[in-house]
Amino acid sequence: MRNKFYAAAWRVLRPLVLLFLPVDLRGTEHLEGGEPVLLCANHSSAWDPILFVLSMPQRFNVRIMAKKQLFSIPIVGGFLRAIGVFPVDRGNSDIGAVKTAIQSLRDGWNLFLFPEGTRVKTPGQADVKSGAGMMAIRAGVKLAPVYIGTKKRIFRKTPIIIGEPFEPEYTGRKGTAEEYTANAHEVMRRAYALGGIECR
Repeated sequence: MRNKFYAAAWRVLRPLVLLFLPVDLRGTEHLEGGEPVLLCANHSSAWDPILFVLSMPQRFNVRIMAKKQLFSIPIVGGFLRAIGVFPVDRGNSDIGAVKTAIQSLRDGWNLFLFPEGTRVKTPGQADVKSGAGMMAIRAGVKLAPVYIGTKKRIFRKTPIIIGEPFEPEYTGRKGTAEEYTANAHEVMRRAYALGGIECR
């Protein structure tokens, strides 16, 4: 599924980035089933998605939602699109991004996103958006909690812990808005619990 540009960028950037910001990756055994999952992580740094992607095997097929402002930056925008990242307008109900996310999951891609919607200064204290719950239910995939260490220091390992995927709970064929929110909160509760943090 990956293109040649992604493979080349991964091979060049992985040793360079992980040399200075090494990662202690745990829980990859939870992703060996072969089925696509919606990976939901806490977000404290711009490095979070980069460290996650570079720490995973090159063959791991994952797409990432990123704020649309990044795509207006010269070179950066083209690079992001080339490696499969797609934009989302966080300030509005971006139906196009939601459809892209759901279709990506249905096509067999894993999807990585931050249900809190933005970087969070105090872990476990931000509002959680309902989108993750809705997309998992609509696409028929499991939610997988991911904890990314909040303190990133040069030459110090940042823990990235992947928890066991779980089926979202809902009623009917598509679920309700309340169930979307409840599932999004549950996956973030589990994500923070992997790091020993209680979510409010």
